[in-house]
Amino acid sequence: MTESPRASSARIPPRWFIRTAWVVHRALYRVTGGRFGLRRPTDTVYGMMRLHTVGRRTGKERVAIVAYFEDGPDLVTMAMNGWDEPPPAWWLNLQAHPEARVDLPGGERRVRARRAAGAERERLWDVFRGLEGANVDLDALARLRSRETPIVVLEPLP
Repeated sequence: MTESPRASSARIPPRWFIRTAWVVHRALYRVTGGRFGLRRPTDTVYGMMRLHTVGRRTGKERVAIVAYFEDGPDLVTMAMNGWDEPPPAWWLNLQAHPEARVDLPGGERRVRARRAAGAERERLWDVFRGLEGANVDLDALARLRSRETPIVVLEPLP
């Protein structure tokens, strides 16, 4: 018997809790003038960066704080919306306007986004698996969604 996409031992917090955490994270960054809220990735922990996109409908700048790791010169993140079904707005924005800007602990960088596919996606997913730690089952969380979680590669622009 095939397991349904919703059948999983993974548990995620309620949506209100996730949204509150995002608001607090952005506020922490803003109130401290950027001293807190971002971090560099390590071999075992993902980093946090601010991603500036252009709204696909409004044309206005939108900002999200997302997890990432470095893969050579590229930055890699997952397009998830707190493991909820709809894709995050920043990913929809990047699909419409792939050029973006990121704030990293060491400064700012211009990037172009693309979706990883095939063997590259599997390799990058495996890296995220290792960063999540023993307490999180990334695959079980991914099964909560009806579609594959996109892995987004942000390639540096000159």
